[in-house]
Amino acid sequence: MVTQVYHLRAESQGMPPTLVSVAIGVLLGGALLGAAFDRRSLAVVGVAAALPDADVFVSLLLPGATNAALHTIVIPTIAAALIYYDTTRRNRSWLRERYDWYGVRVAWVAIAAYAVAGIGVDLFSTESVALFYPLSDRYYAIVGKFVLSTQEGIVQTYLTVGDGWLGLASPGTTGTHHVSSWLNPGDGERRLRLIESGWQAVVVLTAAAAVPAKTLIDRGDR
Repeated sequence: MVTQVYHLRAESQGMPPTLVSVAIGVLLGGALLGAAFDRRSLAVVGVAAALPDADVFVSLLLPGATNAALHTIVIPTIAAALIYYDTTRRNRSWLRERYDWYGVRVAWVAIAAYAVAGIGVDLFSTESVALFYPLSDRYYAIVGKFVLSTQEGIVQTYLTVGDGWLGLASPGTTGTHHVSSWLNPGDGERRLRLIESGWQAVVVLTAAAAVPAKTLIDRGDR
């Protein structure tokens, strides 16, 4: 597939703040941790969800690293491959011997949080992410809409056809596209974003309520 460069939709929202990514990671943890659910495992999953946004610090030393250095799918892919090899291919698993089944479960959920809450959420934004960095320095974004209309039928603009090819929107590369952040805003205003919309507030509040609710439910089932 050849990826074309398309104009990002002006009405699409920017990437959610780190707090929202952490909240989504916490919700994933509550759904996937199972018997491994506790404060320590939830903290690990929350940190994993927030970790991709730490590439703003890397951008101070490496221009263009924001949404690239730690937003690459290469990191969770390598991590998943190492855990798979360690837990299924080796005679003595280092992770299982050190942390038992608990560590294996937490590790897999942390990888899921990193990929989905940390990278995936930002991929659906106009700021975009360099998904295959450092193999490719091009930013990609999945922006658009999917609606069912009585007049137009099915309308989707997430994947756009251009020059005969099907591709994702791309605003440029790490050398031409700047992702503004609170630490490296470029020419913009320096702002630390926490919650910027109603749906983000709902996600954060839901995660905050889900943790004690699950704890009470688990205690009641014992």
